[in-house]
Amino acid sequence: MSDEKSLVSVGEISKPATVLVEKIADAIGGVFKPYQIVRVARAEAEAEIIRAEAQIKIEDIHKRALHRFLQEEARKQANIEEITRRALPEVKENAAPEKLETDWITNFFDKCRLISNEQMQVLWSRALAGEANSPGAFSKRTIDLLASLDRQDTELFTSMASFCWMFGSLTPLIFDEQDQIYNARGITFNSLQHLESIGLVQFGTFGGFKRLRLPKVFRIFYYGSALELRCPNEKDNEIELGKVLLTKAGMQLAPICGSAAEPAFYDYVEAKFRTMGLVPPRPEPAQPDQSGPQPDPDPLTTEAG
Repeated sequence: MSDEKSLVSVGEISKPATVLVEKIADAIGGVFKPYQIVRVARAEAEAEIIRAEAQIKIEDIHKRALHRFLQEEARKQANIEEITRRALPEVKENAAPEKLETDWITNFFDKCRLISNEQMQVLWSRALAGEANSPGAFSKRTIDLLASLDRQDTELFTSMASFCWMFGSLTPLIFDEQDQIYNARGITFNSLQHLESIGLVQFGTFGGFKRLRLPKVFRIFYYGSALELRCPNEKDNEIELGKVLLTKAGMQLAPICGSAAEPAFYDYVEAKFRTMGLVPPRPEPAQPDQSGPQPDPDPLTTEAG
């Protein structure tokens, strides 16, 4: 890749990351070309001015419009380059960026070029790296939905994702949205309705969801910590999951939203499943001996048999 294509030394990034930069450059014509859009636009604008002045003197309002256009394109180009720069270290050695569809790349950068908030750029860069690592991981529909989210939406979704367990697939275990453990993170009836309205979750307002056809014994995981569940039947068991499920877009965005484990939530869920009879009761603590200390038998005075 030539120096014109990249602001990053190709020796400092992995081969798959280099392929990603080239793929993006081919699709949108200039990632990491410093203000390429500005230079091209300025050249075209100057040529247009020359042609216009050959006929009539261009009005000041036209010049201001051209200046505004150049400034807007410069900001968009900066956003594109920053999101790409953040994504490159996340591209894995076994990534397959050459398999990215050109239409997906074009749609992605058409949407993300307006994103200037740093927190949102991090999320977009993770989506780009995730797609490079596993083409098809993020659908165009999910990218379109991501473009519609504001910072408050993503913060709320990140809080909700802190209650997700790996239960076959990533599953929020929200049994009662009125419990304090959820409310302390902003998860309420109204916030769950909002997340449903923007397409990230399904909210069972009048009833919960169940997981069916489960084996007798299996494990679920919360940020790497396992919990073993034991069902009453040898097969075809069912378990209540609470009131929330992730949509397909929610499933794709939850792993990259930056959520973290809620400290007390493992114990909360363990207690819930214990009341359902799915976790054995904890053993009672040993009671102290109330009879007082007893002397050890003296082996020298023990009666011989």
